[in-house]
Amino acid sequence: MSRPPTILLIGTADTKSAELLFMRACIEAGGGRVVVMDVGVLDGAPFAPDIPNTEVAAAAGKTVAEVAQSGDENSAMTLMARGAAKLAARWQAEGRIDGLLALGGTMGTDLALDVAQALPLGVPKVLVSTIAYSHLLPPERIPPDLIMVLWAGGLYGLNSLCRSALSQAAGAVLGACRQACVPAFEKPLVGMTSLGSSALTYMKTLKPALEARGYEVAVFHTTGMGGRAFEALAAEGRFCAVMDFSLQELANQLGGSCVTAGPDRLLGAGRAGTPQIVAPGAIDMLDYPAWQPTPEGLEGRPAHIHNRLLASALSAPAFRRGVATEIARRLARAEGATCVLMPLHGIEGWDRPGEPLHDPEGLAAFTEALRGSVEPAWLVELDAHINDAAFCDAALRVFDAWVADGTVPAGRPE
Repeated sequence: MSRPPTILLIGTADTKSAELLFMRACIEAGGGRVVVMDVGVLDGAPFAPDIPNTEVAAAAGKTVAEVAQSGDENSAMTLMARGAAKLAARWQAEGRIDGLLALGGTMGTDLALDVAQALPLGVPKVLVSTIAYSHLLPPERIPPDLIMVLWAGGLYGLNSLCRSALSQAAGAVLGACRQACVPAFEKPLVGMTSLGSSALTYMKTLKPALEARGYEVAVFHTTGMGGRAFEALAAEGRFCAVMDFSLQELANQLGGSCVTAGPDRLLGAGRAGTPQIVAPGAIDMLDYPAWQPTPEGLEGRPAHIHNRLLASALSAPAFRRGVATEIARRLARAEGATCVLMPLHGIEGWDRPGEPLHDPEGLAAFTEALRGSVEPAWLVELDAHINDAAFCDAALRVFDAWVADGTVPAGRPE
């Protein structure tokens, strides 16, 4: 960036004035410019924000008094979030801001997530929050490129601990604005999902094959937030096609696991009308934190301890029948071309013969349920394992046919 970046700094000036002024000073000391937006609903801000709360409320179609009298703090902050998101999106589109820095507790974080969602992918977004990384944050509300900093010791007033967090956040958004490479989308982008590169390995073949055809390929790690990012981008229509081959986040959602991408998994591409090739990779497993006791109902089931963070237990055949039915139900809502590849010899690396999660009975139960519930014209059964070359060949055959008939736009080879 050849000019000083301009940062939109958001907070409640009535209760967080000292913190906002400190962060503004940090950004300015680093050579940036600051636009302060006040999203508080009380009077008495000790300085004049660049975007006063009256302007934020007006963007939501209200006066500040109407916001304050709307019912309770939740309704008030929801209205202010609506106005703040509109203004932030407008200012960014007009080139008046380059990045976002917001701070808050639960109230400010709730608002900041809406504002961050309103800004395009690639615009730096930093949130200083007392609940950063908390399970209170629904995955579907977290933008793919949001940076969070825990506001340690920052509930009330400045101290050396919270100054450290606030100054790091100021430096993070400044550095991001100066160094960020905004996605150019110069080639059609294929979105692909996978569970790492050991349980599922097809991306090692498919990515170079698609790149040779003139496509860019983004592979998302389906351990909760990866699937969340995939769904968010799919819903925005960012992909020319998707190869959604790792669906265990959907199984996790149905099974009550915390390793989830949210309730709308396997819906984004379909709603956007994006062509999708789908396979049930890793749906036989339910994930859980390896550092916690095995969840109730999974005790004694075969399991794979992937590392000290993530473990996976084999789900029961009856549960997998339900997963198959739900996959079919969600795909039935798709507006675009759909194909389901079903590898008959296995769906992840640990279910091969001799491996700890080998379970022919469970695989057969899922396959039978999928046959009975998914649109027959969409289903392609493969005499192969999902990690076999034959699976990649089948996926490319479908993809190439869609390119040939115009369903998928042609790539742009070098």
